[in-house]
Amino acid sequence: MTTDLRWRVVILQITLVVVLAFVAGFLYWAANFTRSYVHDELTQQRISFPAAGSPAINPSEFPDLQQYAGQAVNDGDKAKAYANGFIGRHLQAIGGGKTYSQVSALSQANPKNQALAGEVQTLFRGETLRGLLLNAWGWWTVGTYALYAAIGLSIASVAVFLAFLYEVLLSPKRVAPGAPRRVA
Repeated sequence: MTTDLRWRVVILQITLVVVLAFVAGFLYWAANFTRSYVHDELTQQRISFPAAGSPAINPSEFPDLQQYAGQAVNDGDKAKAYANGFIGRHLQAIGGGKTYSQVSALSQANPKNQALAGEVQTLFRGETLRGLLLNAWGWWTVGTYALYAAIGLSIASVAVFLAFLYEVLLSPKRVAPGAPRRVA
């Protein structure tokens, strides 16, 4: 390998280490920001699963939510469980399996039915809260993937840095064929 080519490889390795390390650092920051933000916002809402043994979280009706009984909804996984497992099941019971949109259309067709109007309001509020909690879960998941990407890029940065060290410290210095060799 010629000296000129060797320097190009070294400069490329240094550049790659810097770029990979910068992007990894940014992704660590993004993962921390996203997960902290979601945690802080959910904590401020003070949403909690009903206590263990409560009729509101009956084990036969909510077997998948027993692990969260009495806990605050403060991360993405709990937000998804509360949204789909708790609110979602209650909404299905209120609307008889119909969505807010379907019940709203029925209510508009029968404007004097107060019971139906009440269901519309309850379904609207429930589906709104459910959507907000699922949005929090989505961003929590994005933060998790950013963390995984940061770890992968950190490993890649270290690998390129080790290749750089090998190139600089351990690699034999080769001279192009036909070039004069210096004797020390």
